[in-house]
Amino acid sequence: MTTTERVLARIGADFAAYQASWLDWLRIPSISAQPAHAADCRDAAAFVQRDLANLGFTAAIRETAGQPVVLAHHPGPGAGADVPHLLFYGHYDVQPPEPLDLWTSKPFEPVVVEGPHGPRVVARGAVDDKGQASMWLGALRAWVEETGGLPVRATVLIEGEEEIGSPSLEPFLAAERAALAADVAVISDTGSWDIDTPSLTTRLRGLVYLEVGLRAAARDLHSGLFGGAARNAANVLARALAALVDDRGRVTLPGFYDGIADLTAAQRAEWAALHYDEAAFLAGIGLRHPAGEAGREGLERRWARPTCDINGLWGGYAGPGAKTVIPAEAGAKVSFRLVPGQDPETVIAAFRAFMAAQVPDDTRLDIQVHSAARAIEVPQDSRFVQAARAALADEYGRPAVLIGSGGSIPVVESLKRLLGLDSLLLGFGLDDDQTHSPNEKFEVRCFQRGLHTHARLLGRLGGM
Repeated sequence: MTTTERVLARIGADFAAYQASWLDWLRIPSISAQPAHAADCRDAAAFVQRDLANLGFTAAIRETAGQPVVLAHHPGPGAGADVPHLLFYGHYDVQPPEPLDLWTSKPFEPVVVEGPHGPRVVARGAVDDKGQASMWLGALRAWVEETGGLPVRATVLIEGEEEIGSPSLEPFLAAERAALAADVAVISDTGSWDIDTPSLTTRLRGLVYLEVGLRAAARDLHSGLFGGAARNAANVLARALAALVDDRGRVTLPGFYDGIADLTAAQRAEWAALHYDEAAFLAGIGLRHPAGEAGREGLERRWARPTCDINGLWGGYAGPGAKTVIPAEAGAKVSFRLVPGQDPETVIAAFRAFMAAQVPDDTRLDIQVHSAARAIEVPQDSRFVQAARAALADEYGRPAVLIGSGGSIPVVESLKRLLGLDSLLLGFGLDDDQTHSPNEKFEVRCFQRGLHTHARLLGRLGGM
């Protein structure tokens, strides 16, 4: 029996304890968006800090301008050993659980229920990200408990503000460059193609998120007395926003598509082999007709093409009954998902110029930038990607596929820009996990496979 096989046997024998630790962490309502839960966030950090310290890590809770982070180090097999240094990243904060009346159980009292794929855990944070982080934390634990140490050098960074945009993370990364030096980052905050297909995410879209405010008249006006004479801020803003995307689904900002490369033939072939059923995907969310750029395939539109979306829109009266008002102010939240080749600052500048050209000169336009991050494409030929694919194939008994994600994980871009680290995006979530929604869940089968895969990856990278 190899050392890795011994570690896997340990996980099998003690699996109930690994699951119990995951559920205990889920009971802490670490909601970073709500100040009333600041103490809970600290408790969630302390929970994982204690676990890491018990495994022989030098583990500390480090203060930031916001929620604390946990930073821990393990020397691995010792000085002089020719093994890689891995930086494991995760987050302990979770989304608010509201609306509470849509939950079938209390969000911070995790329950194990049966589903189509066997048992699943239902709780806020079940998958995002306590469940996924618990997989690699469990793998580290299994190696230490079975062998007395780790086959690689390891640094752990767990933050508490990911769900509010990680405002304190970049200053921490910049200040702690030396302490965070590693060969690659390992992040489990992504998904699998399906429950039976081992998957590694190699591309993420970037993000620009803006808030637009427009003011016209000095005050709200009576639509009978002033209609036809005074500008309506909501009308003006709606027309400007509508002009951002044409009837072919293309974003109209000048230069928006400059620098974007088409997919390679190999990428198209690999994605075609996934047999994506767009009709079924849309049916699952109550729709029948696809949106986005005309003439592009479904996965290409989701993973490899940029978008522009209005995420919120307001102005005037929206209460019950009628109020005939011409609103003086209107606002919107707008996001752009970006792909490799696009610069967030260039997109922001183009958006500002476009909106200024769309509105009359007697209105006042205010644009705030809430976040900006580049898209990420992980080099597929790196030794770490190859080791992860091999670990996945060993666990599932079939080759791993390389997939994209339409979402954004800003820390991946931050780690690359500030620390020079590529990331292994080794996630096990599913599309129906209801992340950020009521009744968030994580399949126990996915959790177990993720735990095994991380244990296998550690063995492969450590030469075990």
